[in-house]
Amino acid sequence: MSSEITKAIQALCAEKNLSYESVLETVETALAAAYRKDFGNKQQNVKVKFDPETSDIQAWDVKTVVEDITEEDLEKAQEEATNRREKARAEDREITPEELEDLPRFNAKTEMMLSAAKEISKKAKVGEVLEIKLEVAGSFGRMAAQTAKQVIIQKIREAERNLVFDDFKKQEGEIIMGTIQRAESRKVLIDLGKVTGVLPMEQQIHREFYRPGSRMKFYLMSVEMTSRGPEIILSRSNVGMVKEIFRQEVPEIESGTVRIEGIARDAGWRSKVAVVTEDESIDPIGACIGQRGSRINTIIEELGGEKIDIVAWSDNPNIYIAKALSPAKVAEVELDEATKTAKVQVDADQFSMAIGKSGQNVRLASELTGWRIDVIEKEGGLVVSSEDDPAAVPEAEADTKEESVKEEQKKVEKD
Repeated sequence: MSSEITKAIQALCAEKNLSYESVLETVETALAAAYRKDFGNKQQNVKVKFDPETSDIQAWDVKTVVEDITEEDLEKAQEEATNRREKARAEDREITPEELEDLPRFNAKTEMMLSAAKEISKKAKVGEVLEIKLEVAGSFGRMAAQTAKQVIIQKIREAERNLVFDDFKKQEGEIIMGTIQRAESRKVLIDLGKVTGVLPMEQQIHREFYRPGSRMKFYLMSVEMTSRGPEIILSRSNVGMVKEIFRQEVPEIESGTVRIEGIARDAGWRSKVAVVTEDESIDPIGACIGQRGSRINTIIEELGGEKIDIVAWSDNPNIYIAKALSPAKVAEVELDEATKTAKVQVDADQFSMAIGKSGQNVRLASELTGWRIDVIEKEGGLVVSSEDDPAAVPEAEADTKEESVKEEQKKVEKD
C-alpha cells in the first residue's frame, strides 16, 4: 500500500503534469543540499537516496578518482593561470578554457586523489567514481521534511515554467490567439492563458487600437527563458503574420499546391503577396481570393483592414516587376543587371497608381522583387524611385483604382 508521501507526490504529478521520477529527483536534490548545509561541509558532493514508502534516507559523498597532484604543482598552476588571465586582459579579451587545459587542476568537492582513494578502497583506480557512505543524523528527518517542502515548491514552479516554455517554443513562427490585458509604457501585455505575452511598440500597427478584453491573433516571434520565466514576444506587423494567415485561410497553400514566393508589407496599410503553382489546373491568385472574395475578405479582416495585392510570381524579372506594380499597368520594363535597377515606363494615367501614396506601391514592389525600381511617366518625363524619401514623392491621386484584389475578384466571379 502506498505511503502518504507517495500519494502526495503522485497527486502533485497528476495536477502539474510532471513525471514521478522528476519530482522524486527534486526531493533528493533538496535533501542533499540540506544535508551538506547542516551536517556536512562544502567539500562534499552529497548524493541522497530517499524512499517515499518508508521515508528512509541514505547519503553518500560522490568523488571521481584523479592522479595525485602535489600542493606545489597546484600553486604553480594557479600562478600560471593568473598570469595568462592578466595577459588576455591586457589584450582586451577573455581567456578561453582551451588556454588553461594544459594546467593541472583539482576540485576538492567532486574529485579525490588516488592516494586518498586507496585508503578507502585499495582497488581504487583513476577515473573510478567512489560513493562514500555518510552518517544520517536522527534529527535530519524533521529538518529534511521542511527543506524538501520549500525546494519542491520552487522546483514545481520551475517545472511548470519549463512546460509552458516548451509548449510555446514549438509554436514559434505560428499564429496564436490572445486577449489584450493592458498597455504599459511602450508595450502591450497579452493574456495567452498560461502566460502573458508582450507586444512591443515596434511590433504594433500604429493605426490599430488595443482595447483591454479584445481577442486578436498574433504572430509568435520568439520564446526565450529568463530568470522570471518564459518571455514571449508577439507581433502584429511582422510579414510572418501575413504568411501564416494565408496558410490558415487558403487550403492550397496549406497543402503546398500553391506557394508564397515573397511578401512585402507596410503593416496596417498594404501588403503584396507573390504566389505561384506548378499545377496548371489551378489559378494561384483565384485560389487565394476564393469564391466571391470569401478567402481574401477573411484575410483582410484578420489583418485589420489592411489592403492586399496578390501577384503572380515569375522567374522572369521583366514580368515579375510589371506584376508587382499592380494595379498599375506597365508599358515597358528596362533592366540594368549591373546595378539591379529597373526603369519602368507607364502612361500618364497609370503613373500615380504605379508609385502609390507617398511612393508606397513602388517601394513594396521593389521589396518584393529585390530590384530598385524607377517609375517613369512616358509623356511628362516624371521619375519616382523606390528609394526616394516618401515625403518627397508627389501625392498620388485618390485610391479609386488601387484595389487589385477587387479586380481579381471580379474576374473570379465572372468565371
